[in-house]
Amino acid sequence: MPGPQPPIEPYRVAVPQDDVDDLRRRLRATRWAPDLPGTGWARGVPTAYLRELARYWAEEYDWRRHEAALNEPPQFTTEIDGENVHFLHVRSANRDATPLVLLHGWPGSVVEFTGLAGRLRDAFHLVVPSLPGYGFSGPLRGTGWTDGRSAAALTELMARLGYARYGVQGGDVGAFIAPLMGRAAPDRVLGVHVNALVTVPPDDLDPAELTEGERRRLEGQREWRENTGAYLQLQGTRPQTLAHALHDSPAGQLAWIVERFKEWTDPAKDLPEDAVDRDAILTDVSVYWFTGTAGSSAHTYYERFNDRSMWAPRERSAVPTGVAVFPTDHSIRRFAEKTDTIVRWTEFDRGGHFAALEVPDLLAADIRTFFEELPHDR
Repeated sequence: MPGPQPPIEPYRVAVPQDDVDDLRRRLRATRWAPDLPGTGWARGVPTAYLRELARYWAEEYDWRRHEAALNEPPQFTTEIDGENVHFLHVRSANRDATPLVLLHGWPGSVVEFTGLAGRLRDAFHLVVPSLPGYGFSGPLRGTGWTDGRSAAALTELMARLGYARYGVQGGDVGAFIAPLMGRAAPDRVLGVHVNALVTVPPDDLDPAELTEGERRRLEGQREWRENTGAYLQLQGTRPQTLAHALHDSPAGQLAWIVERFKEWTDPAKDLPEDAVDRDAILTDVSVYWFTGTAGSSAHTYYERFNDRSMWAPRERSAVPTGVAVFPTDHSIRRFAEKTDTIVRWTEFDRGGHFAALEVPDLLAADIRTFFEELPHDR
């Protein structure tokens, strides 16, 4: 007979003042790296830009105000598979609302969904976890946290909450885990909606069969790997080496994350804060800093790189899947259809990788329409 389940405990974010003071002290004492004149963003985050952003973080940014905002929705923790799992649980006033899991990615957190949740809570009971190893769910206590294991843990979370049928939405890393939740519990997952989806071309791809638009996206994938994919290789191969630098230096942690906001947000925007509110970026970075999960989250990339089952051929999932494609995404539908049952594919002309923060109106509308159109007998 299985033993009793670990309890679900109420949780509040409460960073000690000593930690807030230490962050400011470290930022003020940063030893700034010189950069070469005229290089701009081409070789990484410019020192002048980073220095000003760090100054604002230390002197003007109000963590306590944003901490209070994080504590507005009810949130909880529980232990699943030996790890702490933190989640927000926002019940709709509509008793017939559809339960929906919202999954962030890297370098994201539950901060991503602060604007999106308000646009969805009339139609959905929202469960918003910090992924295992990320933010308030971390740091990890052990190895082996593949995407499949995270999917199983979050499927267990939904069972503990008493949700027999629910939807899943995810972006970035969440777009890996969300379909795996559908595969783990196809009788319980009504549908899967993703953005920032990575699609992998088959080994026997004939480029001549691709449309002009598909060839552009495939070329975009190649350029991304060659020009901006260094973070992926480092986190996937040497996460602990990286952890030493990011865990000790808030300026380093800020640079590591803000570069992703520069590279991945709407290409029509010049600077990260033109696409995403500066305080939202700093709140996200603060979550990584105060929870000490820079290394912990990077280790999940190592697991992904070394998980043979992740890349093994698999049967097509029958769970209905919707895909939202934003200008920075390189998703190709014919590749996605080899592994998932695509019933909705929407392409947008604005927004970017962090769609929940950049264009919550567009993302929320697409999520709502996708679930409204699903067959009611699933």
